[in-house]
Amino acid sequence: MLLSYVKFALGTFAHRKTRSLLTMIGIFIGIAAVVALIGLGEGLRGAIIGQFGFLGPDVLDIQASGLNFAGPPGTAVVKPLTEDLTEKVERIPGVEAAINRYIESGTMEFNDKQDIVFAWNMPEGKDRATLEGMLNLKVSQGRLLKDGDNLKVMVGSGFTDKDRFGKPVQLGNRILFKGVEFEVIGILEKKGSFIFDTALIMNEDVLVDNFREDGSVNVIAVKVKDVEAVDSVKTNIEQLLRKERDVKKGEEDFVVGSPEATLQTIDETIFGVQLFIYVIAAVAIIVGAIGITNTMYTAVLERTKEIGIMKSIGATNQTIFALFFIESGLLGLVGGLIGISAGFALSYSFAFLGRQILGSDLIQADIGIGLVLGSLFFSVLVGLLAGVIPAYKASKKHPVDSLRYAQ
Repeated sequence: MLLSYVKFALGTFAHRKTRSLLTMIGIFIGIAAVVALIGLGEGLRGAIIGQFGFLGPDVLDIQASGLNFAGPPGTAVVKPLTEDLTEKVERIPGVEAAINRYIESGTMEFNDKQDIVFAWNMPEGKDRATLEGMLNLKVSQGRLLKDGDNLKVMVGSGFTDKDRFGKPVQLGNRILFKGVEFEVIGILEKKGSFIFDTALIMNEDVLVDNFREDGSVNVIAVKVKDVEAVDSVKTNIEQLLRKERDVKKGEEDFVVGSPEATLQTIDETIFGVQLFIYVIAAVAIIVGAIGITNTMYTAVLERTKEIGIMKSIGATNQTIFALFFIESGLLGLVGGLIGISAGFALSYSFAFLGRQILGSDLIQADIGIGLVLGSLFFSVLVGLLAGVIPAYKASKKHPVDSLRYAQ
């Protein structure tokens, strides 16, 4: 029975192609907007999480704040962090380890080609194993750095791309970083994060001796013993830094953050953008619902004689209601399918164009099955709700009056 109703509705669409298409415009514009923009938002969210999500909830980072407009974290600030702070932080109850992080940007030369890259350090001694565990550091080729490795580096997987320097960087190759020659002894596994994939990693004493003179630190990484104590440890670190840097609460020139807090902020920002998208899409969908209602009302009037004939040969009110109700639902379904297809194409096209124009892999699209099914369900629901009143009106028409009206 249901299949017969569906075939009847599809036959109606075939006779009124232009009107049906115009009716669905509002629905598929709204659904396309939702799918395309939310897909881009989710793709961006996933890409950003990929940059920082390798750190666990038991990790904190300390940075100086100020005029930090560009460059590595902690650069161009009014009052940078100093090396002596690390030992004081490590003595705070609940802190397992506090590790200085030095980040240096500069020109790398290989195969007679140059590019701007950044390098960061691996600490010596027991802190090396701690940081390797925190970062889940592994190599796809070669080996990890060891204490005493002088003028040796590990490189991110991005350097194996031949497009960057004309040929891939391989084990044993010699590279120049800021005029100093290094030997490549390891290539890191690909992580999908620029922090790893496009970086040089060298021992701390090598980086400091060759490129640092002021004793400043970019970031202090803190590993907390118990994840349940992260908030209290964070509070104690802030109290220590206020005292050491002689600042009052509310006037801090530093930031104690965590990957979890960063990701939460990103989530809130993306949700705010998506909420705005929902509002715009809702307006389009409401317009589409009004269009379906109007079309169904018109269809009821145009098919008054048809309704009278069906009722005169035994069609019940429920049958008439079902025919018009299913027809409106199918308008929503087809509009949703068109919208999802358009949104899918737009989302991945915009992401591709964005990557080409900006040269950033952060611009991604991610359309999950949940978004597709949710959008389709919503479009069908809108169509069904828009058709309730017209279908009810059609079902209540008296067969004699309908036949008389149509003459």
